[in-house]
Amino acid sequence: MALTLKGLTKSYNGKSVVDGVSLDAPGGEIVAVFGPSGSGKTVLLRLIAGIEEPEAGSVIIDGADMTESTPDARGIGMAFQNYALFPHMTAYDNIASALLPLRLPAGEVASRVAQVGAMLKISHVLQQRPRELSNGQKQRTALARALVGAPKILLLDDPLRNVDAKLRYEMRLELPSLLRKFGSTVLYVTQDYKEAMAIGNRIAVLIDGKIVQMAGSGAVYDEPGTIGVARLFGDPTINLFDVTPTGDGRVAIANALLPLGPGFAAASGRPCVLGLRPEALKVAAKPEPASFPVEILAETPLNEKSVLLMRTDEGKEVLAALPGSAAGSIGHGRAYVSFAPAGVHLFDQASSLRIARA
Repeated sequence: MALTLKGLTKSYNGKSVVDGVSLDAPGGEIVAVFGPSGSGKTVLLRLIAGIEEPEAGSVIIDGADMTESTPDARGIGMAFQNYALFPHMTAYDNIASALLPLRLPAGEVASRVAQVGAMLKISHVLQQRPRELSNGQKQRTALARALVGAPKILLLDDPLRNVDAKLRYEMRLELPSLLRKFGSTVLYVTQDYKEAMAIGNRIAVLIDGKIVQMAGSGAVYDEPGTIGVARLFGDPTINLFDVTPTGDGRVAIANALLPLGPGFAAASGRPCVLGLRPEALKVAAKPEPASFPVEILAETPLNEKSVLLMRTDEGKEVLAALPGSAAGSIGHGRAYVSFAPAGVHLFDQASSLRIARA
């Protein structure tokens, strides 16, 4: 069942929280809604569910305008970040509560609860109350309650935020295939860019109440649409330099002129921001062609990679991520940084929009 949003807008105390959001999600697609805290993600879900009323815009489900419809008429399932389980009810009864409006026979209810409980690996705790469950079991119970009615639209509000790292990793692997089994159209809210990339067929990046980019996970990482998106994706964060490309396609960093590669002629003489991801940098102990000097301040080994904190002579900090096998190979002190043109991200300084290669 397709979900379409057209210009959804919501404000509180005169401050816009959701600002003209439009989105199309075909039936069965998983869209990860990613953004920092306070960007309007949860409010957007509440508008879709009918819990909040928009000031403008519409919610269209399977071609029908549901903007004025009550929550129970929308056929939507929702799992909340804080679980929202009934404390006096067992996990079984919490899950089954979602089926009450359907007035199903007791046998059908038991069958559905057993099925979703088995899929989420909580069959052994169905007779326990929330206070007896771990955070991971609570989250799976809340997810089971959202799924048990086989909703055509499923809204998941940062469902893995309060579980431990091991379970979060496991659920990142399991959730996409589990959600596909139900065939629901899913909006999955998260503040974790790795989670968004792992779970979403596409990612809608929400910043200050606006969707600033919507694309496949690889495209959002490889071709961030704005400086803000580039900052949000990547760990360590992207390096940004204020530059003005020359007519021959070079930029000055730390008193060195470095080539951007072909395709940026239109940016000549224009104030820009050059983005270089830490993993795109090469660090050498001796000067190399098209490199700029830095001082290595610190090195942090992180298993599969080692992160170098460096500083140019002008005081600009630079981060580089080297393979773990290279840890300690450069040492401290003077070093030289270079990059391949393929690793270049160029943005217009005034608008922060990405400048594509011609």
